[in-house]
Amino acid sequence: MASPMKEEDPQRTDSYRVAVTPAVPDDGRNPDGTPKPASGKGKGKGKGKETEKDKKEKLEDLKQEMEMDDHKIPVEELCARYNTSTEVGLTRAMAQEVFERDGPNCLTPPPKTPEWVKFCKQLFGGFSTLLWIGAILCFLAYGIQKATQDEVQDDNLYLGVVLAVVVIVTGCFSYYQEAKSSKIMDSFKGMVPEQALVIRSGEPLSVDTENVVVGDLVQLKGGDRIPADVRIIEARGFKVDNSSLTGESEPQSRSPEFTNDNPLETRNIAFFSTFAVEGNAKGIVINTGDQTVMGRIAILASGLDVGDTPIAKEIAHFIHIITGVAVFLGVTFFIIAVSLGYELLDAVVFLIGIIVANVPEGLLATVTVCLTLTAKRMAKKNCLVRNLEAVETLGSTSTICSDKTGTLTQNRMTVAHMWFDNQIADADTTEDQSGASYDKNNPTWLSLARVAALCNRAAFKADQEGVPILKRETSGDASESALLKCVELSLGGVTAMRAKNEKIAEIPFNSTNKYQLSIHTQEDQSDQRYLLVMKGAPERILDRCTTIMLEGKEAPMDDDMREAFNNAYLELGGLGERVLGFCHYFLPEDKFPRGYEFDTEDVNFPLEGFCFVGLMSMIDPPRAAVPDAVGKCRSAGIKVIMVTGDHPITAKAIAKGVGIISEGNETVEDIAARLGIPENEVDPKEAHACVVHGSELRDMTSEDLDAVLNNHTEIVFARTSPQQKLIIVEGCQRAGQIVAVTGDGVNDSPALKKADIGVAMGIAGSDVSKQAADMILLDDNFASIVTGVEEGRLIFDNLKKSIAYTLTSNIPEITPFLLFILADIPLPLGTVTILCIDLGTDLVPAISLAYEEAESDIMKRKPRDPKHDRLVNERLISMAYGQIGFMQATSGFFVYFIIMAENGFLPWKLLGIRADWEDRTINDLEDSYGQEWSFAQRKIIEYTCHTAFFASIVIVQWADVVICKTRRNSLIHQGMRNKWLIFGLFVETSLAAFLSYCPGLDQGLHMYPLAGSWWLPAWIYSFLIFVYDECRRFILRRNPGGFVERETYY
Repeated sequence: MASPMKEEDPQRTDSYRVAVTPAVPDDGRNPDGTPKPASGKGKGKGKGKETEKDKKEKLEDLKQEMEMDDHKIPVEELCARYNTSTEVGLTRAMAQEVFERDGPNCLTPPPKTPEWVKFCKQLFGGFSTLLWIGAILCFLAYGIQKATQDEVQDDNLYLGVVLAVVVIVTGCFSYYQEAKSSKIMDSFKGMVPEQALVIRSGEPLSVDTENVVVGDLVQLKGGDRIPADVRIIEARGFKVDNSSLTGESEPQSRSPEFTNDNPLETRNIAFFSTFAVEGNAKGIVINTGDQTVMGRIAILASGLDVGDTPIAKEIAHFIHIITGVAVFLGVTFFIIAVSLGYELLDAVVFLIGIIVANVPEGLLATVTVCLTLTAKRMAKKNCLVRNLEAVETLGSTSTICSDKTGTLTQNRMTVAHMWFDNQIADADTTEDQSGASYDKNNPTWLSLARVAALCNRAAFKADQEGVPILKRETSGDASESALLKCVELSLGGVTAMRAKNEKIAEIPFNSTNKYQLSIHTQEDQSDQRYLLVMKGAPERILDRCTTIMLEGKEAPMDDDMREAFNNAYLELGGLGERVLGFCHYFLPEDKFPRGYEFDTEDVNFPLEGFCFVGLMSMIDPPRAAVPDAVGKCRSAGIKVIMVTGDHPITAKAIAKGVGIISEGNETVEDIAARLGIPENEVDPKEAHACVVHGSELRDMTSEDLDAVLNNHTEIVFARTSPQQKLIIVEGCQRAGQIVAVTGDGVNDSPALKKADIGVAMGIAGSDVSKQAADMILLDDNFASIVTGVEEGRLIFDNLKKSIAYTLTSNIPEITPFLLFILADIPLPLGTVTILCIDLGTDLVPAISLAYEEAESDIMKRKPRDPKHDRLVNERLISMAYGQIGFMQATSGFFVYFIIMAENGFLPWKLLGIRADWEDRTINDLEDSYGQEWSFAQRKIIEYTCHTAFFASIVIVQWADVVICKTRRNSLIHQGMRNKWLIFGLFVETSLAAFLSYCPGLDQGLHMYPLAGSWWLPAWIYSFLIFVYDECRRFILRRNPGGFVERETYY
């Protein structure tokens, strides 16, 4: 939605101002904040068509951080700005006026690509273009022959039809396989709540979310989706789940207090489409529709221009090479044919024939099927590929920008450490409690566990008796669930404990007090005192305590114990863990007898003088397989960057835990701390590792970011916004990296879309992130990406092998046609037999190479350089065309001349005989021995030669497919374990035998039976090809980097 632009008024405070832009969108208000008359801000009113330049500027605008002041100004000023009130809200008339000005509170869908356009792209894009050109040229050649000759063979017509059918079938197959449409905005629509409770003219109304307008007073409660961006003015225990927006795994408290300049960090804004977890609140709507933070992300994600995938670029490069070779040969021999005295139309037919002969008809099907097979294989390994070409992109990846929560970590808060009796103990998270490093019967631990279990609102969901405790579902927030599971694992029977210690009163956690308190009866009936239990921010809990429990007994809280507490708190906090303090207090029976009425609003019981019991710290622990996966990435030359919305200390701790920051590598802060100098005195280039805060990133120029990415090998970006994730991806791409991005939240969708390959999480991922991604990890595990990288590299290698195999047979298919023109001999190989090779015998072996095992160095190589390591390069063409191809062609001609000689036509007799051979009126053509041959008899010999040449190609292709199995290793090392390749050889041979000997095919395909001896010469050539390539690879291994590797290793 393009908004009119105007110069900024210096007097005006504009809530829609966007950072780093000289002008701001007109928000439809006067400088004093009062609405202008409805004029054209509404959607689609009074606007010209958006130009490409406008779109580009708009996207650049959206990439910047959103700057606003609606969360900073006093509520009274906010009400004046929006003509609303904290009691009665907008008047109905004003609400209608604002609605007409701003339009509905919904996201503007982008223009959709029609399905027929997508189908046409599959039908006419990339490699298909080459085959269509081939088909059109065939029809053209057939038309020329039909117009100039009395009797015409239908070969060119058949070839044109077959090429068209191949393109149509593979196009339909690709379209069906991908079924890829831009459903991103549909996913965002699914996030829009249907109804909202607003107060207008003092009356509560339930309205459709689309009708919510800026200035509306809305009421929110736990379980609601937030209907717009809302400034909170009242809150009672209100928490929202921002994980899809900011990546924070913990529910975030919302309150009326302004706590941070950054709107994403402050506590007094609730964002459109996030979830209210608990509590209730009242607020004023400050942004609707596309102007909301979520709306900006939606437009950014759907509007990004995504370039071609690496494999698409490689196929385009391959088409250029093949087209260049075909046109060069065609034009060269057209000129030669004309100079030899051929008719111009005949020369044109030759030109077309040579160009078509260069088109590898079966290659489109081979590439498509190879990618599909790999996609299916990856699906079995928990990588679901939505875009076939993404299979190879992952193998080319040189940088992975990974989200932290749920990808590198388990997305499950877990108690990691406890501090009691002045000792830090590791928590035990094994099911059988075999890893305990503390005494579970320690009286202090029993007291700490009791406080953690009772002062806790989390509970296990029903009917999960057989489920392991750590995997049980709970109701309640992540931290409380972690405490519940920890106590259940250690002591068991939390539900029973709660039943025996009945809750009498409770003060829920809130951001002001930073504690949670509950009062219970005691399990011991002989003790009638009430037990008060409290947990919260450790420093706040400590301030309320005068004693501390040591070995089950209370001791005074002296300075030594306070120092011990501080040391433990700093140590656990430095590990990136969330630390909570716990205390209890037995209320005196004389002042608080049974039946006492506790008032939690006007508190009538003590809130200090308690006994400190201990600390418990929690973290979302790394997945077990991640450190090994990160190590594999490093050995494969792939840089892993962590990009998270979480706190820098937590992010750094996890990065060290999984190996993204490797042992011994220091950040600038670490070096400064070690040397005892200020951070600004440390040379950033000395630090291999780097932790960049989102606020620092906001102030960086593109050059600063490029310097960070180039100077540091191990990088963590923390507290990042959605726009910053996108900027990081673009920075990596500027450096020539092929970037994979992992993410699960809505906040990740722009980066997922912009990346060369976006990888979404299948379990925790939002629908939006899944639609923006090219690949989905079904198990949400980073280790699955490494499997995907290996599969991607393998398919690139195997596609090279398939192409090398397929292209090699082009030379024995083209050279007969060239000699037919130059030496004027009868045609050694016909068009129909070429089709039988390309779409018959060669197809299964070419596809079987997709199943070839990886060579030993596949994950030890650096990522391929897209500029130099091409799918088809000069060395591959040289090997396929210049070496193996010519050996195969020699084999075919050897058999051709043997059959002709056995029938009386010695090689020198064939030179210059073509015109008489093709003349239907000559029925007494003499051979080398004076025998006369009719036209029909001559054609039988010619078609027999075609069949023998075809059989010869099949046999030498046996050796070719075997040598293509490996580019460096000896076949002895690589082995013949690919059962599909063996099956392919069997199919190839069976099909060749069937075509040669099946009765009736002499009429349809002009294939004639062969004598047994005519199969033998090709066996010798097949063996020679095998020995030649084994010797080449032996020299290549013995002299790495030598002449043979430089000239022949493709």
